[in-house]
Amino acid sequence: MRSSRARLILAACGLLLAARFQPEAAARPLDQVVADGTLRVAVYGDNAPFSEEAAGKPRGIDADLARAIADKLKVKLDLRVVDAGENVDGDFRLNLWRGDLAGSPLADLMLHVPTDRQLALRNDQVFFTAPYFDQEIAFAYRKGALEGFDRLDDIGDNTVAVEGASAADLMLLTAQGGRFRAGLKHFKSFDEAAKAYLAGEAPILAGTRAAIEAALFAAKAPREDNPIGTVPSQGLVKTRWEIGGAVKTDSRDLAYAVGDAITALNADGHLKAICETYGVTYTPPKGY
Repeated sequence: MRSSRARLILAACGLLLAARFQPEAAARPLDQVVADGTLRVAVYGDNAPFSEEAAGKPRGIDADLARAIADKLKVKLDLRVVDAGENVDGDFRLNLWRGDLAGSPLADLMLHVPTDRQLALRNDQVFFTAPYFDQEIAFAYRKGALEGFDRLDDIGDNTVAVEGASAADLMLLTAQGGRFRAGLKHFKSFDEAAKAYLAGEAPILAGTRAAIEAALFAAKAPREDNPIGTVPSQGLVKTRWEIGGAVKTDSRDLAYAVGDAITALNADGHLKAICETYGVTYTPPKGY
């Protein structure tokens, strides 16, 4: 038993050393990316409309953005869909700077990263790119069920379809001392919540604006019959945040090049067109 256990420990150590010293496994600065001719980009799975796998292929705003960035850098794209971990910090560790025990090649760039000062301070191993999208919590409501939606009080006693453990769910659970808890109808995913709303199971759907717009677009639900409203920040839960990308800290020149590419894609309308493909209104971050 002791011998077998020792062999397992040594094997794990060997894999860790391999992952640490294999040059092809490391995230790379711009000159190495250009020399190799390939940009390795990680996007999240099950994150529609930004990224998901459909028929075995990545699709979504982030997937299309990654392709456009690679084109701007004049390199090929190696796009991999990764699972979201317990937190973004762990996702950085696994995909950008430490990797897995098998020494799999790390991503050069990771997309859909919240632009947050505290997150940056906790992760000095990574460097953030310029943000490319302004995300916000929103509510779709069935016209006629509500007169309008400008504040949370407009929910009243209506049922709200929402993905459990999401930002929208946390906001509603904690707002006004838990006033809206009884009216929340929780689902395992936003997709399930959206389907329930569209089926008439709830007059209100909570989520991010991008996800709501994409769901209505995919279902061909008339926007005039399903207005979308937003509310100011509630307590400790942010209702708006910017998303961008991240690279390993010694690849800052790559981050700057990616930022320049995003600026160009915004200026020529390409980023807006990508979003419109999925029925999403492009909301540029502040400064654009």
